[in-house]
Amino acid sequence: MTDPDNIPSELSGRFKSRVVLKQDVFSTVERGTFVSPNGNVEAVLRRIDLVPWWSYGIARHFLKREARGLAIAGALGIAPPLLFLGKTVLVRGWIDGLPLHIAKPEGDLNFFRSARKALRLIHREGLTHNDLAKEQNWLRTPAGAAALTDFQLATHFGRRGPLFRMAAYEDLRHMLKHKRRYVPAALTATEKRILARKTLPTRIWMATGKKVYYWITRGLLNFTDREGSGPRFVNDAPRLTARLKQHEGVRDAVIVPFPDRRTGTGLYAFVEGEQLSESDLTRFLTEDPARVTQPERLQVVERLPRNANGEIRTDILQLVAMNQIDLIDPLLANDTEKEVVARIVAGRQNLRDRFAF
Repeated sequence: MTDPDNIPSELSGRFKSRVVLKQDVFSTVERGTFVSPNGNVEAVLRRIDLVPWWSYGIARHFLKREARGLAIAGALGIAPPLLFLGKTVLVRGWIDGLPLHIAKPEGDLNFFRSARKALRLIHREGLTHNDLAKEQNWLRTPAGAAALTDFQLATHFGRRGPLFRMAAYEDLRHMLKHKRRYVPAALTATEKRILARKTLPTRIWMATGKKVYYWITRGLLNFTDREGSGPRFVNDAPRLTARLKQHEGVRDAVIVPFPDRRTGTGLYAFVEGEQLSESDLTRFLTEDPARVTQPERLQVVERLPRNANGEIRTDILQLVAMNQIDLIDPLLANDTEKEVVARIVAGRQNLRDRFAF
């Protein structure tokens, strides 16, 4: 991993990094503060000075596309503002909000009305996002409104021709897929027809190019972009969870990802049980014949937070792992849940790093 204090010369004295959020062959993303004309502001840095030589051209192309998208959508108040663009760096502002896969706006029709409005605004400016199938690219603000992030694949069209209309249609269709997941009863007849009909380029892509894309990114590059969690969460977490559950004193266990300075994507294990010690569980994991790399954090808890159906509240545990404690309260349903979570927060292992989407 890169040293987060090694800031590119273009930003010398202007950006102070706190944590590396993500690093792949196209960029490194860091969270910190930026000296703007209005003083220090919370910001996110995307830098491409550390990418391999063979991916630099593509990385530079993505950086320019994101800058154009942020300049337009940020000015509309539905995306982080573009604060700085250099040859190898881009600094964007910060929007308070939870990504869709953590916010889980079940039954929240107002959120999707806001999402539809956000799409109308960017499409009116000739901008399409082109990557809205990913839930992590949708944010739900504390006021319940929709915001967009990650414009690396965005396109700004000079005119609203056939290509623009197809791209805008796909933006809308992907938003409706999320609406179908969280408020299916609110789908209109027209929205159902849109969901049922993909554009011709999309059908061709899914039948051909998407398979090649997965072969390159997941096979050759070992890059997994499920919720931005990385290959360790996809490959190692299930095996570690299964191993922890084999311990006779463990009632349940769950692992969530978090950004780590050393490894990029860290794994945080929450283990429910009594009379357990973290050192004993660590030794138990080392005895696993599979020899999977240990989680960076392991916390024993009396009770894991669960919803009314008994499912573990991974959204809350994700925020604990990322030390975003200030975002938890609005997600808690009752006093019992608050008490359970308060004990977990008091014993949390990650007291320094904070994560941004």
